[in-house]
Amino acid sequence: MTTTESAQEPFPVRFWDVRDLRGLDFDPFMAERLRDEPISRVKLPNGEGHAWFVTRYEDVKFVTSDPRFSRQAVLGRPITRLAPHFIPLDEAVGFADPPEHTRLRKAVARSFTTRSLDRLRPGAQRAADELLDEMEQEGPPADLMEHLHGPLPLAVISDLMGVPQVDRRQMALWTNVILSAGYGREASERAKNGMAKYFTDLLAQRLAEPQEDLAGELADATAQGGLSTEEAVAIALLIQASAAHAVRNNSANMVYALLTHPEQTARLRAEPELLPQAIEELLRFIPHRSAVGLARIATEDVEVAGVTIKAGEVVHSSYLTANRDPEVFDRPDELDFDREHVPHLSFGHGPHFCLGSMLARLESEIILSSLLRRFPELRLAEPVEKVRWQRNALIRGPENLPVTW
Repeated sequence: MTTTESAQEPFPVRFWDVRDLRGLDFDPFMAERLRDEPISRVKLPNGEGHAWFVTRYEDVKFVTSDPRFSRQAVLGRPITRLAPHFIPLDEAVGFADPPEHTRLRKAVARSFTTRSLDRLRPGAQRAADELLDEMEQEGPPADLMEHLHGPLPLAVISDLMGVPQVDRRQMALWTNVILSAGYGREASERAKNGMAKYFTDLLAQRLAEPQEDLAGELADATAQGGLSTEEAVAIALLIQASAAHAVRNNSANMVYALLTHPEQTARLRAEPELLPQAIEELLRFIPHRSAVGLARIATEDVEVAGVTIKAGEVVHSSYLTANRDPEVFDRPDELDFDREHVPHLSFGHGPHFCLGSMLARLESEIILSSLLRRFPELRLAEPVEKVRWQRNALIRGPENLPVTW
């Protein structure tokens, strides 16, 4: 970490040298900012200029919900960021502000209601059981990333979207390139363009031959004039890529957390009714991404915790540090399944709260309950230090998760 500082400048610009971290280690730069400098200025490895960095729980909630901080204004600006490229397409809901954002979300909201997801549960459970049947037949040791965490989230979101089995391997390849900082801008743009063309063709097929899946809903929205084709494609790409990739990694992080906290695992086996509460605590505790995601731009001067952020300035906020704020969570660096109320911000806050939060919870519950029920002796097959972790990842997670039982 280096610092650029002026004698007249009360907020030095700190270079955030985001490094690959092992396991569930919390980024020391983030921990330091939360503790010593909760509102600071940072420069990340890509993009230009610097940005404000907001870390405390209440300040993060304020910045991510106040309409004076705009996502739309980010478009076209080479702001400082971790990835060499922007993840969503320009037309995606991630770059929109209300009321446009509300219109875009409405087009897919019915696919993520409790009733819709309840219909997905039996198929998701069957898929998990079949994957674990195959793993058990092959015998230990086994890599859970290969046998469960990779294929299950991809299958669930592909079933919801309407992506056929034959195309899912290509979807996984595109997603891995898009959601990494390691392939470079050109490769990432090629992957986005390939995925966008795929969904353009799929939506055209649904217009010709309607089906009851998310691609069909998006195609119908374009036919009714609620969405442009470009907007529908951008929504499909973002949901497909983020749902498969994020759940793959974070469900694996959850299992790794349990395998490295055996006392907590034993308690879940003894008290299976505790699982939903435990999942909320795991979501709070796990640092599921590297650095920060999409920024916001102040559209006018706004005061945040006594600091004036001027119109046009860039603001990054961290849900991860908010989840470790000691003003909100007692002993925040401990994994504690006795927390009955866990108001974490792992799915975001405000208008951009993750639409797929209930789907992610459903998949996590199926994965953890299935493993705990079927493999009472499940444990790591190698020492902790031999588990490999993904490099240059935007969403953190293990590269392999070798287990035995």
